[in-house]
Amino acid sequence: MTPQIALVDCNNFYVSCERVFRPDLKNVPVVVLSNNDGCVVSRSNEAKDLGVKMGQPWFECKALAETHGILALSSNYALYADLSNRVMSILGDYSPRHEVYSIDECFVDLTGTPKLRDVSYAMRERVIAWTGIPVCVGIGPTKTLAKLANHIAKKHPRSKGVFNYNDLTQAQQDKLLNQIEVGEVWGVGRRISARLAEHGIHTVQHLRIAHAATLRAEFGVVLEKTQRELQGMACIDLQEVVPDKQHIVSSRSFGHTVRDLAVLKDAMSTFVANACAKLRAQGSHASLIQVFLRTNRFRNDLPQYNPSFTLPLPQPTNDSLVVNRWADYLVGRLFKPGYDYKKAGIMLGEIRPVGQYQADWLEPTQATDTRLMDALDGLNRRFGRGTVKVSTQGAHQGWQMRQERKSPSYTTDWGAIPVI
Repeated sequence: MTPQIALVDCNNFYVSCERVFRPDLKNVPVVVLSNNDGCVVSRSNEAKDLGVKMGQPWFECKALAETHGILALSSNYALYADLSNRVMSILGDYSPRHEVYSIDECFVDLTGTPKLRDVSYAMRERVIAWTGIPVCVGIGPTKTLAKLANHIAKKHPRSKGVFNYNDLTQAQQDKLLNQIEVGEVWGVGRRISARLAEHGIHTVQHLRIAHAATLRAEFGVVLEKTQRELQGMACIDLQEVVPDKQHIVSSRSFGHTVRDLAVLKDAMSTFVANACAKLRAQGSHASLIQVFLRTNRFRNDLPQYNPSFTLPLPQPTNDSLVVNRWADYLVGRLFKPGYDYKKAGIMLGEIRPVGQYQADWLEPTQATDTRLMDALDGLNRRFGRGTVKVSTQGAHQGWQMRQERKSPSYTTDWGAIPVI
């Protein structure tokens, strides 16, 4: 039986989330900006048609925005995460085997599903009806071909949002893949595309029929697996269970440069709280922390200073209070007056499941009491992140990122619920 792997991808996801509660934005060119309203990270089709590029700095678009009335919005991550969870919950009803690949993409194994095309259209229509988010469905025998089929479903109106690569004959497959640039293949970026062009590989079909041994010798085993996937041989399985993270990083660029040690420590407390919450959520603890500070590398007119310090902990922990004490100490050690700091963060390393660690002969084992952190996590889950926090967190707001164009958190904040 031929595998039927579907990739369901939300169209212009961040913009689509904004339009759910702003129907007046339909047919209006809209872009969503990155942290601190820096670059374009999502575009409506109308904005794409006007020439706005993905990743383009917003200041470069302002003249175009004034001429054509492009609306720019700050990223509203709480809204996007909530709507993503709703979409993924719906998709999970169609198959017990599915993989949430990103905030707006999900692989669904539909192998053996009768009337597959009808089910695919029904899945698409249910997501739109229940969440307001438009999606496209691409189906293929492998994950790579499913991604490619989804690209076709988006680009060709005749597909009506669903395209099944398995329905094509061999001749139709060859013709189609000859028309698609190799850069559209999952995992093939600009650099690899340029190198492939040097070997005469310009289209997906060229990559599909390239000499496998030469491909592996020049580009490694990863691209060879991609080629096999394009040939219909599955080399990348669905990840139904997300593996625990081996490193957890929490960092952010500041909305304004910071010169005050107290403000840096306040920001670091927030980063520690977020990182430790993720650590506890996967039932792990960390034995190593790294704290780093960064100045603005794009400001050549300012002095640069980018220190970091890695510290092995005496005993592995996921306690926010313990990690915060060490992080607070390291920030004080790294800080030097006279610099404009633009970013800071913490990385947790040597992560293991709780209960698994190598004891230290020179350091006595300390009893671990998880009740305080359990209570903190429970209250923050119930009433919202940041409801309960350590005393060093939240006293200063000067480092918070700029979100001057942010929409309300319609689905995650009682005070922002739309009033009719």
